[in-house]
Amino acid sequence: MSSSVILSLNSHSAQLDIAGGKGANLSKLALAGFQVPGGFIITTPAYQLFLEINNLVGKIQDRILEIQLDDPASLQVASIEIRSWFSSGDLSSGLNTQIIEAYKSLNGIPVAVRSSATAEDLPGYSFAGQQDTFLNIVSEPDLLIAIVDCWSSLWTARAIGYRARNEIPQDQVALAVVVQEMVPAEASGVMFTANPLSGSRREAVIDATLGLGEALVAGHVEPDHYVVNLQEREILAKTLGSKQVAIYGKAGGGVLTEEVNAASRQALPDQQILILTDLGRQITEIFDFPQDIEWAWAGEQLYILQSRPITSLFPIPEEMDPDPLRIMFSFASVQGIMEPFTPLGQDTIRMIFAGGGSLFGYDLTHETQGAIKIAGERLWGDATAVIRHPIGSRIIGKLFSVIDPGLQPIFDQIWDEPGLGRGTGHLRFSTFRSLAGFIFPFLRRVLGYMRSPDGAAEQIHQDSLAEIDRLRVLSEHHSGEQASLSDRLDLYRQIYSAFPYAVPHIASGAAGGLIPLFVLNKLASHLTGSWDLALEITRGLPNNVTTQMDLDLWETARLIRSDSDALKLMTRSTSANLAAEYMESRLPDSAQKAIELFLLNYGMRGLGEIDIGRPRWNEDPTHIMEVIRSYLQIEDESLAPDAVFQRGAQASEKAIAELASLAKGTFGGRLKSKFVHSASRRVRALAGLRESPKFHIIQMMWVIRQALLESGQELVSSGNLQRVDDLFFLYLNELEALAQGVDQDWQTLVSERRASYQREMSRVQLPRLLLSDGRAYYDGLTAEDGDGSKLKGSPVSPGVVEGLVRVVLDPLNANLSPGEILVCQGTDPAWTPLFLAAGGLVMEVGGMMTHGAIVAREYGIPAVVGVHQATTVLQTGRRIQVNGSSGEIQLQDS
Repeated sequence: MSSSVILSLNSHSAQLDIAGGKGANLSKLALAGFQVPGGFIITTPAYQLFLEINNLVGKIQDRILEIQLDDPASLQVASIEIRSWFSSGDLSSGLNTQIIEAYKSLNGIPVAVRSSATAEDLPGYSFAGQQDTFLNIVSEPDLLIAIVDCWSSLWTARAIGYRARNEIPQDQVALAVVVQEMVPAEASGVMFTANPLSGSRREAVIDATLGLGEALVAGHVEPDHYVVNLQEREILAKTLGSKQVAIYGKAGGGVLTEEVNAASRQALPDQQILILTDLGRQITEIFDFPQDIEWAWAGEQLYILQSRPITSLFPIPEEMDPDPLRIMFSFASVQGIMEPFTPLGQDTIRMIFAGGGSLFGYDLTHETQGAIKIAGERLWGDATAVIRHPIGSRIIGKLFSVIDPGLQPIFDQIWDEPGLGRGTGHLRFSTFRSLAGFIFPFLRRVLGYMRSPDGAAEQIHQDSLAEIDRLRVLSEHHSGEQASLSDRLDLYRQIYSAFPYAVPHIASGAAGGLIPLFVLNKLASHLTGSWDLALEITRGLPNNVTTQMDLDLWETARLIRSDSDALKLMTRSTSANLAAEYMESRLPDSAQKAIELFLLNYGMRGLGEIDIGRPRWNEDPTHIMEVIRSYLQIEDESLAPDAVFQRGAQASEKAIAELASLAKGTFGGRLKSKFVHSASRRVRALAGLRESPKFHIIQMMWVIRQALLESGQELVSSGNLQRVDDLFFLYLNELEALAQGVDQDWQTLVSERRASYQREMSRVQLPRLLLSDGRAYYDGLTAEDGDGSKLKGSPVSPGVVEGLVRVVLDPLNANLSPGEILVCQGTDPAWTPLFLAAGGLVMEVGGMMTHGAIVAREYGIPAVVGVHQATTVLQTGRRIQVNGSSGEIQLQDS
């Protein structure tokens, strides 16, 4: 079998591109000594030769272009037509001869013919069942027909549609065929070497039936179900299925289905269950990822028929073992960023947190800090140490209820697991000393700001600008032709100081307003039974850089509206075209200058801005154009954002007076009333600084990003990289190696990273909580009532609004009309300009103190967060009522 198109099933040459996923994996297992039925692989060059001989390459691509990819009927019609071309095609005599010779080498025994596509069995993609398998083939003519039918199954309607949805080019896939000895299975089935429902890497799950596994794969039989503890090698659960039918091979070829009614008979004995799980553990180690394995049992021997990654599992951090158990919460819950982070973006956040450790006297690097972990190209906060601490375990539940209330019911499920060790840690003097070294100076600053709140925000703002100016001056020494990548990486390391500056110097000012707000919340709750009145005090809050940005953008839109030519262009052109016109300074003069002024102050911001690898508005202002176009639809002056904001400030004064009046009517009322006015003054002066620490960090990132992009341009010129922003797809240690001249194929590495990033971008759902043993928890607070007309979330901004839903997954294509209810997964500050046009807000993640909730309160927009799968359950155009006081979302009659 030395032919270019035929490989032995245990060939070292059976790689993905020529053997497909199934063939490559089976060859790897056969070479490792596993019991894989013998056979051979008809490689992808044979498939491509068949296409060329029958002139199908162009015909298929032309037909694909005609398909309406979102129309199942169109997909099906095209699939039938394409597959008919295969059926009527001819094999070349040479190819025919090679296949028959390979088949004869198996001595004429029955074989299974299995499809093996180049895009299947890859992490992140699930192509299971999309291509065909033919069992118990016993003649040469039937074998040749089965091979062609396998090739044509690359073009099933399901396969075409799946590739289209996952942006896999239709002309870049090919199909190999695996021909294997048939196993006369007494029992067969599938084994998952991790629990596919919970994600636990400690458990294997096996489904088993009698006879061939085709009945199980096709869904024709209720199988036995076994759950096994992999570490303890213990069967945890056994559920015997009805197994009413079984499929067996026929003597003359093909298969037959028999009624067996074996509900009381265990398909696979206990000893074989344990042996099978041992094999599964070994196979997982070979592929370094949990596997979905098809197996068969015959003559007291277990055979491996297929192995592929379990694509439904959420990854866990590479460096993290299942034991001891660790618990991580999604950073998306804090920052509202559902997308993956670039590699350098990951290192940047880890470096910032390492700098945060210095506040407590720790000398850490981005590699040695333990607070931030990476899984699924996203950030996870490791909360294990806090949960195990005797004091931390008492406060973390309350903290998470503020960050993301959807975490609370998850904690209730796992709180008392022995492996978690809640509250079992020890109180150490060194811990108190470290905390004291941070807390006491921090509190001194907080008290100082609370004593003199007037003017404090402006002073903090000016101090922050001075710090950014210092970094800009430093950047100037790391720019120009004489600067090297090493010089700019030295500048990059300045990000280490982000927390040590932003937390004590800026966050202490915000704390001076948030602490009084917390007390007012308690008072309002005691007097009225809810927090609503205290939250009203935060309406129209000054000194919030994010809300000020939104108001400045509204003023930009007003300036454009005053110029008829600019207004006509902005309303009739697309956001992308407007962005291109702006970047070339070709907008009408009034629009060009107004937008330039806005971007001068806020152009360092952007979607997903906490990732230094994401573009900024200064680089691509498409999002800004989209928001301006939305603002230009607002014609009712009473709905104008500045008017809404002003009404919010007036509502705040009214709420202060009402709360003071209520307090005055209680015991010690005069003192309480004075306290309300005094505390409210501090809330109004300082609480708006809540967004300033992050804004400071974003400004730092912009200075550093500009410098790195200069190096990116130089690396493109030298041929090391293809695109200027490719360097953000390298980790810091890799950039250091590149700076030192290490010879490596950097372009290929970046290309692989970009492909992984794009796969993660298509991930639909993120867990809220992730355990080190692989268990992933997704559910939020949503609970439907009996008739499905009501959803429940966490109330974060009081008020009631009714309107039409606008589901927005990408703010670049928001199309939000004034008054619509914005429904999204999560938001960061770059989303908030949309809030000024929205009538209400519903988010899948978030809590009382996340960006979206804070800004929604300040604008007076009713908001509910933590609503599980809100973007799926609610559809654009559906009328709903959002109650930001109770957390209820009522679906109205259409």
